[in-house]
Amino acid sequence: MDNQAFELSGNIVDVVSQRIFQGTVFVRNGKISEIHEQETDNTEYILPGLIDAHIHIESSMLIPSEFGRLAVAHGTVATVSDPHEIGNVLGLPGIRFMIENGKKIPFNFYFGAPSCVPATIFETSGAKIGVEELDELLKSDDIWYLSEMMNFPGVLFHDDEVIKKLELAKKYNKPIDGHAPGLTGEQAGIYAREGISTDHECYSRQEAIDKIKFGMKILIREGSAAKNFDALSNLIEEYPEMVMLCSDDKHPNDLVEGHINLLVKRALGKGYNFFKVLRSCTYNPVHHYHLDTGLLQKGDPADFILIDNLTSFNILQTYIHGEKVAENGVSLINSVNEQVPNYFNSTKIRESDLAVPFESEHIKVLKALDGQLITEELKVKARVVENQIMSDPSNDVLKIIVKNRYFDAPPAVGFVKGFGLKSGAIASCVSHDSHNIIAVGTDDASIKDAVNMIVEAKGGISLVAGAEKKILPLPVAGIMSPHDGFTIAKIYAQMDQTVKEMGSKLSAPYMTLSFMALLVIPELKLSDKGIFDGVKFSFTPLFCD
Repeated sequence: MDNQAFELSGNIVDVVSQRIFQGTVFVRNGKISEIHEQETDNTEYILPGLIDAHIHIESSMLIPSEFGRLAVAHGTVATVSDPHEIGNVLGLPGIRFMIENGKKIPFNFYFGAPSCVPATIFETSGAKIGVEELDELLKSDDIWYLSEMMNFPGVLFHDDEVIKKLELAKKYNKPIDGHAPGLTGEQAGIYAREGISTDHECYSRQEAIDKIKFGMKILIREGSAAKNFDALSNLIEEYPEMVMLCSDDKHPNDLVEGHINLLVKRALGKGYNFFKVLRSCTYNPVHHYHLDTGLLQKGDPADFILIDNLTSFNILQTYIHGEKVAENGVSLINSVNEQVPNYFNSTKIRESDLAVPFESEHIKVLKALDGQLITEELKVKARVVENQIMSDPSNDVLKIIVKNRYFDAPPAVGFVKGFGLKSGAIASCVSHDSHNIIAVGTDDASIKDAVNMIVEAKGGISLVAGAEKKILPLPVAGIMSPHDGFTIAKIYAQMDQTVKEMGSKLSAPYMTLSFMALLVIPELKLSDKGIFDGVKFSFTPLFCD
C-alpha cells in the first residue's frame, strides 16, 4: 500500500449524515476518490481525524513540526493555532516562522492573526502587531481567522483600534475568536454583536449558556493548566452545534500522553451521544473556521483515523493527505532541522535586585489556583527579616518576580500563595503573554540562580533544588525547542516531578507559573512593570493597610 492509491475497509463513521455503515474507503493522490457501502469482515472504525479548535502551539515548548509529530499518535490531524506567543516576542517574522515550519510535515496547521500584541500596555513585549500588520496577515491565505480578542473592555467601549481590527477580519471574511472570561448578560451581547464568534474562557455552565444565546460558539477547554471540561461538557448534549473541544495550552509531557482523543473518551464515558461528541472535534470546527481538513466524504482530503471500537477509542492509525503518519501510538513523521530565531537581551540579576524593604506589615498576595488561570487577591501579614519582606515557606507565601527579557530593567517583585515550595526556586521564560522571565522561590539566592540560568541560555525553564540546578533550554524565541519532542517531553516531565518533590502540589507548576503574568485574567497578576489588578485593570501597590 502506498499513499498514492489504497483502500481501507471497516465501519465507516459519517459525521455529516450521522450514521455508521460498513464499507470501503478508496484513496487516490491524497484524497478520497470513492466510498462504497458494502459488507466487510473488518471490525475497525474509520472516522474523520480529530481537531483541536484552539491551541497555542508554543505552549508545548515545541516548534510546530515537533508538536505535529507527537499529536498525530493520538489521532489529531489539525489544530486551529493562535501564534500570539511568538508574536509577542518576534512579531510578524515569528508568525511566518510558525507557518513555514508547519508546512514541512504532513499536518494541518491553521494559524490565526494575533489580535492583541502586546496583550496590554502594562507589560513589555518584544513586538507590536497593529492594524497595518494585521491587514498584511489577514489578507494572506496562510491566515484563517483573527485570533482571540482579549481586549474585551476595548470591544465594550468601542476603542478605535480594537474596532478597526475587528473590521479587518470582516473585510477578509475571516472568523473572529473571543476571550472574555466572566462576561455575561448584555455585556456578552455587545461583545458578540461585534462579530466575535467564539470563547474558550468560560468557567461556568451559566456563563457559557449566556454566550451561546448571543450566538457564540463555546470551546470547551482542557489543557495542562486550565481545566473546564467537567464544568462544561454537558453542553455537548444540550447545544451540540455550538460546541468545540480545545486544549489552549498543552505541555509536552501531557501531549505525549494524549490530546483531543482523551476528551472524546471522557465524553463518551459520560454517556453523551457519539455523533454529538465526534462532531465537536471534527464537523463543527471545519465548518466554523472554513477549514479544508477532510470529513471522510468523497472528494475530501484523506484526513482520517482508524480506531478499535467506539468505547475504548484506541487510535490504531492516523492518515493525513492520504499518508499514514502514525500507527499504534508511534509517530511516523520525521523531525526537521530548523533555525532558532530569538529576541533576548536581558543580563543577569543579583540578590540585591530582589530586595523588598519593609513599608507595612500587610501585603497583597496573588493566590494561584490549580487548574485555573484566574487568581485571587489575598491580604497577608508579611514575614519581616532585618527590615526586609522575605518569602515565608511555612505559610506558602513565596516571592515571585518578573524580569524584562528585552532590555535591562529592575525586576518587579511580588508574593504568591499556592505553589507550595518548601525550598529552592523555579523560573521560566514562558510567561504569558509577553514572555519575560518569571520566577518563584523560597529564598532570594535560589531565585537569582534560577533566573540567571535562563539568562545564560537565552530562554528556557529552570529549577534550583539545593545543590541541584537544572535547565531545559528553549532557544526558539526563548519559548520553544527545535529538538525531538519526545526527548523534550521526557526532560520536562523529570523537571516537573522534581518541582513536586520540592513541595508543590500543583498539577502543572510551570504552566501555572507561566500564567501568573497574564494580566488579562483577573484578579491579581505580576508584570515586568509591577503588581497588576486585573479587575480594576491598573497597577496596585504591594503594601496595604
